[in-house]
Amino acid sequence: MPTRTSAGLLPVCVNANGEVMVLIAHIGGPLWARKDHRAWSIVKGEFDPGIETPRAAAAREWVEETGLPVPVGEWFELGTVRQSGGKVVHAFALLVAAAFEVPDGAGNTVTMPWPPGSRRTITFPENDRARWCTLPVARTRLVAAQAALLDRLPSVLALDFR
Repeated sequence: MPTRTSAGLLPVCVNANGEVMVLIAHIGGPLWARKDHRAWSIVKGEFDPGIETPRAAAAREWVEETGLPVPVGEWFELGTVRQSGGKVVHAFALLVAAAFEVPDGAGNTVTMPWPPGSRRTITFPENDRARWCTLPVARTRLVAAQAALLDRLPSVLALDFR
């Protein structure tokens, strides 16, 4: 079975207090609805590495999952992480001039049987909300493997990390 591969963007800015902020998205659906700890992700999605580059996939997935154009900013490669399920995630930091809003529930939806084993289905946003947060907060919210991406930010961005 081939390895599942995703690519995504991690927008980064510095707020008025000089703190580095990142934009992460809460995973949608009933399994994640009441969770905060390890229930957030960079905005990402799967792609076929034989057809698309990680950067192109990250840009496409941003548009699909937020409903917004890719923000203007400088891209920085953050490398890859392997999540607990085996999926490899290619990540890019996107340094933007200022924070911006992402509408709640914008972008792709998912349909699945709910409750499990029933014939009933529900449809929900793939990401139900996106928020800017400080690095310490993001570290506790991101799925475990993606938290390592935050450790790579100082080496790729010339920012004062507080």
